[in-house]
Amino acid sequence: MAFAQLIGYGVLTLAVWKLVQRRASKKANALDVAGPEKEHWWKGNMESMFVDGFQRCLDIAAEYGGAVKIHALFGEEWLYVSDPRALHHILVKEQHIFEENDGFLFCNKLIFGDGLISTLGEQHRKQRKMLNPVFSTSNMRELLPIIQTISHQLKSALVSNLSAHSEHDHARYRESVEVDVLPWLSRSSLDCICEGVLGYHSAALDTGNEDEYTDALRMLGPSITKTMIFRPFVPIVTRNCSLYWRKKVVDWLTISWLPTQTMRNFRKLRHIVETMDSASRTILQEKRAALQLSSPPLSQTHDTSGGTREKDMMSIMFRANASSSEIDRLSDTELLGQMNVMIFAGLETTTAALARALYMLAKHPHIQEQLRIEICGAMAAYEVPDVDHSHAKDESGSARLSFDVLMNLPLLNAVVRETLRLYPSLPVLTRRTTEAASFPLQFPVRSASGEKIDAVHVAKNQRLVISIIAANHNQAVWGEDASEWKPDRWLKSSEGVTPGEKDGVKYSGVYSSMMTFLVGNRSCIGFKFAEMEIKDVLATLLPAIHFALPSERDDNGNVKEIHWKMSGFHTPVVKAPAGDGETPHLPLSMRLVRE
Repeated sequence: MAFAQLIGYGVLTLAVWKLVQRRASKKANALDVAGPEKEHWWKGNMESMFVDGFQRCLDIAAEYGGAVKIHALFGEEWLYVSDPRALHHILVKEQHIFEENDGFLFCNKLIFGDGLISTLGEQHRKQRKMLNPVFSTSNMRELLPIIQTISHQLKSALVSNLSAHSEHDHARYRESVEVDVLPWLSRSSLDCICEGVLGYHSAALDTGNEDEYTDALRMLGPSITKTMIFRPFVPIVTRNCSLYWRKKVVDWLTISWLPTQTMRNFRKLRHIVETMDSASRTILQEKRAALQLSSPPLSQTHDTSGGTREKDMMSIMFRANASSSEIDRLSDTELLGQMNVMIFAGLETTTAALARALYMLAKHPHIQEQLRIEICGAMAAYEVPDVDHSHAKDESGSARLSFDVLMNLPLLNAVVRETLRLYPSLPVLTRRTTEAASFPLQFPVRSASGEKIDAVHVAKNQRLVISIIAANHNQAVWGEDASEWKPDRWLKSSEGVTPGEKDGVKYSGVYSSMMTFLVGNRSCIGFKFAEMEIKDVLATLLPAIHFALPSERDDNGNVKEIHWKMSGFHTPVVKAPAGDGETPHLPLSMRLVRE
């Protein structure tokens, strides 16, 4: 045991020494831009900005502009970037110079395998080429019935929470009940991902049908967040240890002689990754067997999609991969990586976006009512007998909106866009430079000496923070009301007003000129799927359920106040004294809607 401890301490010493070396090298290449003073001798500005620092991130960009020097751990200087021209240069024009950080890449490779978010260069290009057609609009149209079935299951689950409180009268709104909707939204998103992406019947909304795989998927995001402390050390260990010794280090770190909560979190993450990998390999084998036999795999024997069997994304990708040339074909390791990445990327981010949309609609009841009227009006059009619509109905007889109608409802589109703009699920991302470079600025900033500059020079291995939230809140582009939730800004296109464009300046994001899903070859490949899922869930829930903020007092007379905590993702918690301020919860007051 003493030997294992010695090895563990040796690895830690090596990691600290590497960090010290990095700090020394940075002194010769100091950033010549202004920024806030260091707030802590070794934490710098990191804690105030990136540990529940949503407003701090916005304030720094507002004060110093689109390129800001911030102090990272152990004296490092990072560049905090939100300028539109700079981001286009970094993410599109010279993306080969501004690459993902080693910690991000190595950690993703350990957790997910060789997926899109853990590869670079030619390998990433090949994977992207294979996956781009999978997320086409035509495929989204085919997947909508799967999403609609799950959305109606979610509605049924929420309504069942209200059934005992229903009143048999003719009031428009029935008795209100407070429900934590977050776990239900998470289960719904997991079912959408498993059914739509993998073709795997997870049945996460059926709380009596738990299994180890779905439990692992639901716990993956929180476990990664809790073990972020290990990320800086992963590249150091990976570069300096062979595969044998890397496995040994993980073995030593996950045995019981390290009883701290941090190590318990690490052990839990390892178990989750092993469970996910094992299940993904099983699904991969089933997909291959189904492709060879031209029959559905075992995990798809339960068809919830109304005839959409084998139209899931993985089945489409497998067929495309099998028909590709040898040079373009993805290996089994890469296919496994795509499966794991798509589940993770689509689960946490979509859950957060859906939760925020419902919260904002609860906070703005007049907009919620307007949206309900729009959705109900669109559904009523399907009831006109002499109008021929290609559509389906759910088990209760309610109309399911077609893909074209769902994606083009003006107010629904505005609500989703404004929510995704103001509150991106991933507030910040990081990059590092592979060589010395410079990039131009749309709006000049101050240098360290106070002079105005319109370009920033960076050394090799310079770390950058891509601030999606600062870009999406930039008043120079979005207007003085940039930080206000105003869906109607997206309804003014008929007046010649283009949201996110001012004096010809705009961000080059792949989605509605915002940076939520980034831009370039590392932009979010699944944003169309996420948008469709969010819109369908809202279009299914709102005609049946009215949402409001909590108003009931607990035994101590406290009303639950919701706070959105920024820690990797945006997570809703209940502030003290009604809550602990840490555990994810989104309690909303719900009541049934009656015509």
